[in-house]
This record gives sequence, C-alpha cells and structure tokens, in this order.
Amino acid sequence: MAERAQYEELVRQFSAFGAVKRELGRILPSDCPSGSAAVLTLLGRHGDMRMSRLAELLAVDMSVTSRHVTHLAERGWIDRSPDPADKRSRILHLTPDGTTRLEALSERTTQLLAERLADWSDEEVAQLTRLMARLRSSFDDSRAAAVPPRLPPPALEATEPTTRTPANT
Repeated sequence: MAERAQYEELVRQFSAFGAVKRELGRILPSDCPSGSAAVLTLLGRHGDMRMSRLAELLAVDMSVTSRHVTHLAERGWIDRSPDPADKRSRILHLTPDGTTRLEALSERTTQLLAERLADWSDEEVAQLTRLMARLRSSFDDSRAAAVPPRLPPPALEATEPTTRTPANT
C-alpha cells in the first residue's frame, strides 16, 4: 500500500487536474456545456438507456440528469420515448443531430489532447488511459460496495504530557 504522502500528493494532482478539465470545457460550444457533453458521450458509448441508468453513470442526482436531458432534448440532440416495459419511464437515445454533435465534440477534444500531449509517447498515453480507467473502476467498485477508504493512520507527533490540577474553589 502506498504511503500517506503519496496519497496527499495524489490529492494535490487531482486539484491541479481541474485546470485540464477547465481547458477541455472551454473548447465546448456555448450551447453544449460539459454536463450535456457527458450525456451525449455516455449515450454514444452505451446506447439507449433509461434516465435512472444515465444518472447512475453520471454519478449525479436525477434532478441534475433531468436538467441535462431537457437541455439536449430542446436542441433535438436526444429523444425521450416511452419505455415499452414501463410506460412511466423514458428511454433516451441520440438523434442523428445528436450523433453529429457528439462527433464534433469528440473531434474538438481529441484534437486538443493530441496538441497538448504531442511530446508524450504512445505508451505514455496508453499508460495514462489504463491508469485513469483503473482509478475510475476503483471508485465504481467502492461506491457499489460502500467500503470505507483504507488510508494509513496519520503519524502521531510527540507531545508534552499535560497535568491537570483541580480548580481552586
């Protein structure tokens, strides 16, 4: 198991990774914020699905998912059709315009990553991809199992013993 200092450095790197996510977000068109892009990406990768499954994959509340879905449906990028198995539920699927939008978003993000990682070897990019997939999987596994994190205990600093005296009454 890694040392506590390694986990602390990892936390710092996650914070710094926010800058990468912000830059990726800046290249998205104004009518397709990152949450909407994530929905399009998941529908493109996993195919048609119920809203509850989409919320699960996004790891967000149903109300957040519903806002993203409404935004995309208003633009004609996804359709919501009744679920034949349960008429109360809706099945979400990409429209042809949604597929076109997803392809354009993918091209933008792929191009930016290719530019920023131009000095990385193919193996380094592949290693980063594997490690990020493994990290995500570890979090998926822990969310499903609700296992508390296993961190090494913090080092205890030596302190001077204190003595207490009863208060004068």
